Amino acid sequence: GMLREVQDLADKFKTEEEEVYISPYAHLEKAAVLQEARVFHDPTGVRENPRKCCTVIAQLLHLQNTGQRLSGAEATEVFFGVTKLFMSDDASLRRMVYLFIKDVAETCDPDDVIIVTSCLTKDMTCDVDLYRANALRVLARIVDSAMLGAIERYVKQAVVDSSPQVSSAALLSAVHLFQSSPDCAAVVKRWITETQEATSSPSEMVQFHAMQLLYQIKAHDRLGISKLVAQYSQRNSLKSPLAIVLLVRYTSKLLNDEIQGGHVSGSIQSASSVTKAGYQFLEASLRHKSEMVVYEAAKAICSIPQAEPQDLNPAISVLQLFLSSSKPAVRFASIRTLAFVAVTHPRLVSKC
Repeated sequence: GMLREVQDLADKFKTEEEEVYISPYAHLEKAAVLQEARVFHDPTGVRENPRKCCTVIAQLLHLQNTGQRLSGAEATEVFFGVTKLFMSDDASLRRMVYLFIKDVAETCDPDDVIIVTSCLTKDMTCDVDLYRANALRVLARIVDSAMLGAIERYVKQAVVDSSPQVSSAALLSAVHLFQSSPDCAAVVKRWITETQEATSSPSEMVQFHAMQLLYQIKAHDRLGISKLVAQYSQRNSLKSPLAIVLLVRYTSKLLNDEIQGGHVSGSIQSASSVTKAGYQFLEASLRHKSEMVVYEAAKAICSIPQAEPQDLNPAISVLQLFLSSSKPAVRFASIRTLAFVAVTHPRLVSKC
């Protein structure tokens, strides 16, 4: 509905001859929009016309994203008004409120942000998946390590939630929190059991996000990464092509580190068990049913330093097949990778 209105507005701005598109928000003035934002403080207006509130938030976000940023005092006043919109049950308005808080929270006074955390915590524990997922994503942008301790129990439960929407939101929130500060990272590290459980989710997207977080938690533990790669490459428990692509990349990095550390000489197939197992996983991935996984595995094999021709051959054969694909992106990717190999092994690529 709202998108339709915006589109209708946009169509009015189009001139018949030139077909020049002008944004419906091109001539917004900050003072006028802030005046409009006073509607947030009118409970009757909010209840009767949630669509108008959505439009005003969209205009405020447009101002923010085109350089007309709100000053500290303006942001605080509008932020306080937006918190009153939690009284409305309109789903579209609630989503706009989440977007606004996420975008403006950094400009506001930390004390004002605390006001909104109680509303978000309430949404995070309600029974509407859409609200729970979005509230989690917003909270991850505004909480510090002290506040995180208070909501940790809910986030951990959300990681293994039966709703893929909520589980993915919790995992992505954890990824953001991990990067935000060392104190938050220390809290997120305690969720490793739940994250491992999420890698077995029936949802492909949840598996993908869980693999990302798991790697991030173990990133500075070389042995931990080695175990992670060994565990998931041997178990075949990952069904998500996206998650397997990540696993291929992690395996590739592990192999490269082993070789550059001088632990391998000659063919990989006669190397240590870790290196050999890693290579075997990459080679097996060349037979995966997903094109994305096959290409990623071929690229990984081709990027192994000091690889011998017999190590590269399986990948070259796959890339040769990709050259006759009907998809331009697949042909482009294979040519690009073959060109990279041709620099060091021209004779191997000549058959293509």
